[in-house]
Amino acid sequence: MRSIWKGTVSFGLITIPVRLFGATERRDVTFHLVHGEDGGRIRFRRFCQVCEEEVSFADVAKGYEFPNGDMVVLAGDDFEDLPLSTSRRIEVLQFSPADQIDPILLDKSYYLEPDAVGVKPYALLRDALERSGLVAVVKVALRQRESLATLRVREGVFVLETMLWPDEVRPADFTFLEEGVDVRPQEVRMAESLIEAMVADFDPSAHKDAYREAVHEVIEAKVAGREIVPAEVPVEEGPPADLMAALRASVEAAKKDRRGTAPARERAPAEPAAGEAGNAGDTGNNGKAGEKEKASRKRNARRPA
Repeated sequence: MRSIWKGTVSFGLITIPVRLFGATERRDVTFHLVHGEDGGRIRFRRFCQVCEEEVSFADVAKGYEFPNGDMVVLAGDDFEDLPLSTSRRIEVLQFSPADQIDPILLDKSYYLEPDAVGVKPYALLRDALERSGLVAVVKVALRQRESLATLRVREGVFVLETMLWPDEVRPADFTFLEEGVDVRPQEVRMAESLIEAMVADFDPSAHKDAYREAVHEVIEAKVAGREIVPAEVPVEEGPPADLMAALRASVEAAKKDRRGTAPARERAPAEPAAGEAGNAGDTGNNGKAGEKEKASRKRNARRPA
């Protein structure tokens, strides 16, 4: 991995020199824009709408547009004296319980690696934070943007998770929240039963990106000159008319699926099929009726024709 930032973690009077690395990467299938007829790459040019000329990257500035359409142009030196006090510092502000951090605020994750001289204070803060059960709330500036962030421990390494500011989270202002919805208690209990039937430990490796795999199959088929077989897409149905019946059927299906994947010793014993009730050892009425029928057949066989 390649570091993307270098600075220090400021914890009281202790400073820990660290390097920042991206902790995640997207594995999406990427494409180039090309000319459909000959596969040539499509290039975009920086073109000025006023002078109608192509502009070099060195002459490109940033413009802020006001609601009335007026534009103010800002050059690189206009940003140099901005008060980014934490530009090369991850400043620990406080320590808080992790459940007080709304996950919707979390933005991007980074690993922190200590420099050689910072290994001991890094390990000290890491062990103390891990034993506390808390997360550190910090402030950091990355790519000309100041953010709140959290600092937690994962597999012995600090993970910095940048956060959005509260005013960057859109309110969930939907009209259905103001409407009265009549949900019956028995429907809630049945929904709870469905949840209980589907409870399982989360294993991320058990899931896969089916769309990405399908795209790779299409690419491989295209290269090999094979016919591309379209995937079957399930038909999306609307909400069921009888919600209770749909919940009950879902619970039964979930239980059946759970039994099908359980070890053999945990499955319920199979019930005898129809016609097997008269097996040896059966002392019920069906067994006696079977014996009488056999004796009657033998007597009839001995009679002369």
